[in-house]
Amino acid sequence: MSASGPHTRFAPDRGLTTRMVVTMFFIGLLFVVFTGVLIVVLRGAWPLVVLLAGGLFVAQFWFSDKITEKAMGAHEVTPEQYPQLHGTIDRLCALADMPKPRVAVADNDMPNAFATGRNEKNAVVCVTTGLLRRLEPEELEGVLAHELSHVAHRDVAVMTIAGFLGVLAGVITRIALYSGMFGGNNRNDNNDNAAIALVVVTAVSAVVYAISFLLTRLLSRYRELAADRAAAQLTGRPSALASALTKVTGQIAAIPTEDLRKSQAYNAFYFAPALSAKEVGAQLMSTHPSLEQRLEQLGKISAELGR
Repeated sequence: MSASGPHTRFAPDRGLTTRMVVTMFFIGLLFVVFTGVLIVVLRGAWPLVVLLAGGLFVAQFWFSDKITEKAMGAHEVTPEQYPQLHGTIDRLCALADMPKPRVAVADNDMPNAFATGRNEKNAVVCVTTGLLRRLEPEELEGVLAHELSHVAHRDVAVMTIAGFLGVLAGVITRIALYSGMFGGNNRNDNNDNAAIALVVVTAVSAVVYAISFLLTRLLSRYRELAADRAAAQLTGRPSALASALTKVTGQIAAIPTEDLRKSQAYNAFYFAPALSAKEVGAQLMSTHPSLEQRLEQLGKISAELGR
């Protein structure tokens, strides 16, 4: 797995490649163990487990772009509708020597952007109307270069797969709690077996969710730094990206918390997390590194380019 596509000029990142491979290995191992435990514990329900696991994986991986677009209210736009947006992406794709992804806009006042899709052919880069209203052209270029680097580095697909296991664990736990998966016989031995199975499945699901949560958070934080680096090096204007980061983070923190919560499920895919000022300071396991850390890195890149 390469950290950048074979035909892209985005700077490769061995650290990102290593983290993606390690994350995928442990997520795969965890998935096999989790499915095996469920089959053993649930016995007669194993066909449902296999069917559910396979169905959820296919749905999340193959339709991740459509699911995310629909959830965020994004819609694909043409060059005639948004000429500046398409023009900037055209220039960046030519500069990076990569295929142009689909371009979408979400009618949302929260200034943000995201990229999704399992590969370059299915990729979509989306910006909100709030972002378009607030950023200068060179700042928008920095944000779009950041999102395009996610597509080129293929970390969007890895994040989609990594997040799948947590979703599966949550779904299995809900089924265990609210369905008759363990049988409805009134005999005491059956009731005892059902109670034990319920405890085991819930405990295993909780452990799986916790481990997958940690793995995705660690990868997510690094991939954001990698995207900042790649975007700054491609455009040669790290100061514009730093300005966009400062502006977007400040504007998001000013948006009512109730509105932000609607978008927080997709924080791992955003340019900047949908968090209030209080949450930014308290979020130890954020999907993104701190603003200070990102600005410090961009400052170092700016100094290097200056030399």
